Amino acid sequence: MNKTIRRASVFALLLVLALLVRATWVQFYEGRALADDKDNRRNAITTYADPLGNIVVAGEAITGSARTKDGDLRYRRTYTDGELYAAVTGYASQSYAPTQLEGIYQDLLNGTDDRLRTVLDTVTDKRADPGNVITTIDPAVQKAAYRALGGNKGAAVAIDPKTGRILAVVSTPSYDPSSLTDANTAGTAWQRLTTDADKPLTNRALRQPLPPGSTFKLVVAAAALENGLYTSVDQHTDSPDPYTLPGTTTVLRNENTSAPCADATIRVALQYSCNNVFGHMAVQLGQDKVRAMAEKFGFDDDSQDVPVRAYASVYPSGMDKAQTALSGIGQFDVTATPLQMAMVSAAIANDGKLVSPHMVAQITDGGGDVLKNYDDEATGTQVVSSATAKQLRSAMQTVVEQGTGTNALIDGVTVGGKTGTAQHGENNSKTPYAWFTSYGTSDSTGEEVAVAVMVEQSDAARSEVSGNGLAAPVARAMMKAALKQ
Repeated sequence: MNKTIRRASVFALLLVLALLVRATWVQFYEGRALADDKDNRRNAITTYADPLGNIVVAGEAITGSARTKDGDLRYRRTYTDGELYAAVTGYASQSYAPTQLEGIYQDLLNGTDDRLRTVLDTVTDKRADPGNVITTIDPAVQKAAYRALGGNKGAAVAIDPKTGRILAVVSTPSYDPSSLTDANTAGTAWQRLTTDADKPLTNRALRQPLPPGSTFKLVVAAAALENGLYTSVDQHTDSPDPYTLPGTTTVLRNENTSAPCADATIRVALQYSCNNVFGHMAVQLGQDKVRAMAEKFGFDDDSQDVPVRAYASVYPSGMDKAQTALSGIGQFDVTATPLQMAMVSAAIANDGKLVSPHMVAQITDGGGDVLKNYDDEATGTQVVSSATAKQLRSAMQTVVEQGTGTNALIDGVTVGGKTGTAQHGENNSKTPYAWFTSYGTSDSTGEEVAVAVMVEQSDAARSEVSGNGLAAPVARAMMKAALKQ
């Protein structure tokens, strides 16, 4: 063999070795990345080759799968009452990444979750039968909230205080997830939904924190009682009216100028929603003590999974005394989701114990065997003492029976609540947010429910925007449905 042939042979051998090394690298190191790539069409083909598992409400599937007429994707996702449950299910689309429960349990619902595989599936490498997601949602409460919110832009959440089971998650305006499930029509629907100024794809119940206004006064009152600033909701607070924000000439005014807010008790201050009392109280406590109480209720938690990840509700830091006073009435940079404010009422209703909220009870395999039981895993945290919770419930009942929350009254139910009207925009120029958070206890059965409602925008005149006028009727409808009144 001459030198030229020998060199050519060595070069050819090196090329073969290089190809083998590259093939090995792709197969064993880059294979997973390529398989998971969003542009890999095979993933969609595999996912929609068979019917998906279902999301279940009260024993009935609210999702399904339908055969497609053309294309390489054999099935598409379908929804029953899609607009009603969109904030719960999200969507599973042939064209876009899944969201909400559809996204969190994607592997379970399409049969690729390892927990679903039998020994035979492992040997044959066959995709397992898909599993199902069993929710805690009560359809009666869900429907009551959706109907009561009507054409308003807003959100509502209901929780069973004793178990942490979420009974309703509603966000309006809503959308029909079915419009996004067919690859042939999804693009047009996506364009319409993403350019809609009302943002129907936003889950306002879990993922849009806004100023909670006077509903946050419950947190401040809890901090005052727990820290011994006051020993009773009926102790006078020595609060001046008008109250001038510390270090400024700005007066913190009350909405009702004739309300008896000077030196008011916590009960009266909640009844009339006295800004001067809670602004002054927040300064007396100091921002650190208010923040500590807020965080016990769930504020500043950026890992709140229900199991959908909820956006953190925020109590700010680094404030001066004037800003601390404004935070005491749920303004300045305080923000909260309806989920968070429902958690506040739930803890107060449950003798001060907050049970971790969750909207999935179980996940099961295709045969119905339970893979995980979230009800059994729910944990509880004592936020305030039983004595403090009892006092706050009493004061909240006064709000509903004699104060700003009378639209939440229900025959046969003991109702406690707190209204809120949160200002926003430059110089408070925009329409306020209307809030209401409450609990209801059936006088006959002892069953309980806690709710929070936020109306972001409505057709009501600005002068008519209030927690009692817009949000309390929604909460009343939800509590009636939950307690079967």
